[in-house]
Amino acid sequence: MPEDAGSAASPDGVGKATPTRASAGGKRRRGRLSRSGEFDRVYRQGRSVANRWLVLYVFSRAEPGPDHDGPRLGLSVSRKVGGAVERNRVKRLLRVAFAAAVEQLPADHDFVVVARVPAAELSEQRGLAGVREALDDLLARALELSARR
Repeated sequence: MPEDAGSAASPDGVGKATPTRASAGGKRRRGRLSRSGEFDRVYRQGRSVANRWLVLYVFSRAEPGPDHDGPRLGLSVSRKVGGAVERNRVKRLLRVAFAAAVEQLPADHDFVVVARVPAAELSEQRGLAGVREALDDLLARALELSARR
């Protein structure tokens, strides 16, 4: 059996090379929102922009802090989007698209992406390119909106 048999890429070309869930100290360092309170703060105090496929909420944190050295992403993909396979595909593509744009994003911001029902169709028909285009459009609009404040 080859050494890399477990690291085969998925059919859409997006590999599964994600770092482990926790570092040696037990702290999460993957730049993700995980607690419901963090999501609530972004929903209530942040700004939002939307398109046909996604809704993006953006919130500027007071300071990044030692645990959060970069923009953080939270995802919300409901069962209305589809079954577990479809939802996980949408989430995986959103994570990859966000990671591609993370260099252009301010480090002290939290982002929550809510996938609308047509997001499953977008991910199936256009794959990563379509999801990336939709997310990049929203990120540009959101950063322009927050720059006006």
